Amino acid sequence: AMALLKVLLLLGLGVSVNSDVSLQKRIIGGHDCDEKEHLYHVRLVGSMGKAKTRCGGTLIHPQWILTAAHCWKINVVMLKVHPQTAIHQNTVIREDPVSYVAHDEKHDIMLLKLRRPVTDVQPAQLPDCSHRLKVDDDVQLVGEGITTAGPNNERRERNIEVMRIKCFSASPEKGDSGSAAMFNNMIYGVLSESGQNACDEPVRVMDVCEYMGWISRTTA
Repeated sequence: AMALLKVLLLLGLGVSVNSDVSLQKRIIGGHDCDEKEHLYHVRLVGSMGKAKTRCGGTLIHPQWILTAAHCWKINVVMLKVHPQTAIHQNTVIREDPVSYVAHDEKHDIMLLKLRRPVTDVQPAQLPDCSHRLKVDDDVQLVGEGITTAGPNNERRERNIEVMRIKCFSASPEKGDSGSAAMFNNMIYGVLSESGQNACDEPVRVMDVCEYMGWISRTTA
């Protein structure tokens, strides 16, 4: 049986507690970030032949990106740190990813090491785990709005509300996977999945506090 992973289940603001709101609606319902906001958000792009993959991620250290493990589809991924008014800075990731594994089960959280440290972007701050997220805390979902119709390359954010904390098995595939859920300007979650039918099912987010020991050991 697949191990159950601790995640946060988030619900869009202004929606009844019995409703599950899609990642798409949250991103569409947000707003474009200022050109100096959330520069730690990165885009991960991979391609092999005609197959292409795209995910979000978060710079948490000058040389490390935190993202979802299922985003690693191929062995070379292109990282784009992309202020709206700047030329994309592309970095090819050649080192093997570091995924969290416990009891022979891989959790949907991963660290990617850059060949060279990033010097012109302030990394996201890791969480203060003495304050764990609780029901009714407001968090920010940071992504690119890539699930909207038509081209959209701008960072977007939306305030959302923690509905409840629950356990799920992880098999994510959709949406702005790997991006950050922020609280008090700290990264508390990594977007894992929005279900097979992303318009009807909830977003699931990996709880970063559960992995702080692993993150500290890996990035030390």
